[in-house]
Amino acid sequence: MRCLQYEFVAIGSPVYDIIQTPNLSTRERILSGCATNALLAMKKLGANRIGFVGSVGKDSVDRVKADLFKRGITDMSLKLSEQTGGFRLVYDSKGDRTLDILGVPGKILPEDIPTQFLETRYLLLGPILQEVDFELVSFISKSTSATIFLDPQGMLRRVEPDGRIVHSCDRHVMKRIVALTDFVKPNEVESVVLTEETNPYRAARILVDWGARAGIVTLAERGSTLCYDNELLSIPAYPTVAIDPTGAGDVYAGSFIFEYCKTNDLRDSAVFASAAASVMVENVGPDFPLSEDEARRRSKLIKDLVAGQR
Repeated sequence: MRCLQYEFVAIGSPVYDIIQTPNLSTRERILSGCATNALLAMKKLGANRIGFVGSVGKDSVDRVKADLFKRGITDMSLKLSEQTGGFRLVYDSKGDRTLDILGVPGKILPEDIPTQFLETRYLLLGPILQEVDFELVSFISKSTSATIFLDPQGMLRRVEPDGRIVHSCDRHVMKRIVALTDFVKPNEVESVVLTEETNPYRAARILVDWGARAGIVTLAERGSTLCYDNELLSIPAYPTVAIDPTGAGDVYAGSFIFEYCKTNDLRDSAVFASAAASVMVENVGPDFPLSEDEARRRSKLIKDLVAGQR
């Protein structure tokens, strides 16, 4: 087997968000983003040979590079655009949230991806707002032998004239995109937008029917569902108190890939991802104290919960 340049590469835009929950308000914009948080999780878990391809505003590229570099993400290719992406996220007491736009990232085109970043074992697509499209996914699927993990959140958002983000998609196009990937992970709201199915188990099954190797639907404090082959699994969440749910699904994605790389076991990877995501919800911002030891300790508790229910 030839040695690939990278173990993990994520494609998507770094963002700077303002977050308000019943428990806190960041006031200032903080580093976030699907691809960003997924790679941060991998790095904290001990991953090496990781790369990042994203789109960032000209006025903040130095800040983005510095923020990523000091957190261990040093190998990156950033396309310069007019704005750096960002949202104002406001959560209510039920955990529901609204998103208002603070910045729109530029679209990432096939020519924006240096060849070396396609030389990877696993590739995560984590757009935040339409910067990754079918053309790019099609190019990637033809240009790499990597296992592709898609978090479709940014493909399912559009900006209203008042700056509010709403969920919608062209289902025909999304079906074609899913068919080009191996793992697809929407959250519960996104899974309904994507498949028109309100039952998360059936939504996960639809993603597999569309061509994904596995469909995963994350359900916040209710854990996640996983469908592959003819199996449907329910993975509990680690019991905790959520301070800020922002980025939990991103950490789930990165941690899932990290564990799957080690075990090639989908069930164990989903349990590990659920455990790691619980660390994120207990904290706010990019400096969440995730470690492999803590994720494994929490994974064992989740497995014990499952065994106790049998």
